[in-house]
Amino acid sequence: MSDREPLRAAIIGCGLIGQKRARSIASGMSLTSCCDVHVSRAEALAERHAGVSPTSDWRSVVSSDAVDVVFVCTTHNFLAEIAEGAALNGKHVLIEKPGACRAADLDKVKTAAKRTGARVRIGFNHRYHRAIQKAKQIFDSGVLSTLMFVRARYGHGGRIGYEKEWRSVPEISGGGEAIDQGMHLLDLAQWFLGDLRFVAGRAPAYFWNMPVEDNAFFLLETESGQVAFLHSSWTEWKNLFSFEVCGRMGKLEVSGLGGSYGTERLIHYQMLPEMGPPPTIIYEYPMPDDSWDLECAEFVEDIRSGRQPQPGIADAQSALSIIEQLYSRVGRDHH
Repeated sequence: MSDREPLRAAIIGCGLIGQKRARSIASGMSLTSCCDVHVSRAEALAERHAGVSPTSDWRSVVSSDAVDVVFVCTTHNFLAEIAEGAALNGKHVLIEKPGACRAADLDKVKTAAKRTGARVRIGFNHRYHRAIQKAKQIFDSGVLSTLMFVRARYGHGGRIGYEKEWRSVPEISGGGEAIDQGMHLLDLAQWFLGDLRFVAGRAPAYFWNMPVEDNAFFLLETESGQVAFLHSSWTEWKNLFSFEVCGRMGKLEVSGLGGSYGTERLIHYQMLPEMGPPPTIIYEYPMPDDSWDLECAEFVEDIRSGRQPQPGIADAQSALSIIEQLYSRVGRDHH
């Protein structure tokens, strides 16, 4: 295939996220195949995209000569296995977060990708929200001076019957809210702070009658003592996203993700030498979310330029290892 031809993409797992991926296929890609264990879902997605072939056999997809790129959007227990199969066949892979149920599950994916040269990206989509991108740009400029801590909250309230869905089954999900929304917070915290080590945490089931946690609390720190305090929750009731980065000379506060989470907003508080009320700059992003499109475009660039994707396998394994330490500390084995 020449660099001018569109990359031929397949989506495995045609639920909500798979449908979002299909809508965000970048200009450098064309969707050619979709797959779901429930073939009716694959057929429904194929009907909305001309020329797309539906199937329920993921192995035929990852071995197909008509596929260059695979988006793995299944339940957590199948992510690593399918990604390994795709990489072994030389397909570039975007694995939805968390990437796997355990950090070690991604070792085989890493080995397969190294053998064939496949590029593997992890779908930590929140890095591509406009407010987060702007916050990272400001942070990287150094105007906050020395970073002190990150504080973040993320949650929703579930829905009737939530305790009977696949996320409540440890063998399928790998865990509860820590591995769900908590993975996004862990990834963002490490994107800003660098490597974090587990200090303390809790993973209770306060409300939902399920064998996995409905709330996850993390206290983490860097080697130099910077702290991340993270809380993800399935008992938030009103959807919430809040991510704060605090430095010696200012603070960045991201809130909202659009839709039911509220307008996406970034506030930059600039600490003055004389202290007192800080000058404040507010950035608002009321337009439709384009993070999926931007992430997909970045993946195309990864492949075309031969660069290693960021976030990649190492980022997922780092976050998963923290979750495993949390589960170990609270005496739960969700795997």
